[in-house]
Amino acid sequence: MAGQIVVTHEGAMRVITLRRPDKRNAVTQAMYRDIGHAIDTAQNNPDIRCLIITGGSGAFSAGNDIEEFLADATASPETPRASNAIKLLYSLAHNVKPIIAAVDGVAIGIGTTMLFHCDYVLASTAATFRTPFVPLGLIPEGASTLLMPRTMGYQRAFAMLVMGRTFTAAEAQNAGFVNMVVSPGHTEAEAKKVARDICKLPADAVAISRKLLRLPPEELTRRIDQESHLFGERIRSKEAIAAFKAFFARNRH
Repeated sequence: MAGQIVVTHEGAMRVITLRRPDKRNAVTQAMYRDIGHAIDTAQNNPDIRCLIITGGSGAFSAGNDIEEFLADATASPETPRASNAIKLLYSLAHNVKPIIAAVDGVAIGIGTTMLFHCDYVLASTAATFRTPFVPLGLIPEGASTLLMPRTMGYQRAFAMLVMGRTFTAAEAQNAGFVNMVVSPGHTEAEAKKVARDICKLPADAVAISRKLLRLPPEELTRRIDQESHLFGERIRSKEAIAAFKAFFARNRH
């Protein structure tokens, strides 16, 4: 597990890098915990003015680790669901620092939904975005049912969240949740340029303006809780368990 989340600093930037290339940065409970910790510990640190989340080149994140999903789905109903993912979503909802995402490759599931908690998103031409919750017998998470329609309109949100349609970087930019599309291998460098621009701005004015632009954290956490409750019911449903097993069967061939 060591080193799957790497936190570095450059000037007033904190760079949070997902580093699990063999699994295309699929996120485990330990990784959720570490990302959340990296966000939380920046909140009251005046030396950190901006956060960057990146997966490096090739993949942003393939979403939740599917093996952990299956273990959760087949656990006893009395066994509580792992909660580090929800804690991360709470950290994103309450975060007060500008977050920039650098997406170079696949962004699946929470790899896409977390982007709607970010303030500026860069994607390479190799990036693709997909939220296959419903095809897996699940429902969307991460307050995405609140944030996606608000950002990209109901029809596009339905196509992505319910139908599981894949969006290219150009389509994502047209839909309004990607700011800039760059060449593969350049997302992190471009993200740092944007971060440096933000860090030059008056910090308090940035914080107040950002707060005014965003939905209140309480509204986000209410939706996160609502989705989480329904997600917990769905993950142990016959539909979801059958979909997970079919997923593993396909991957074995």
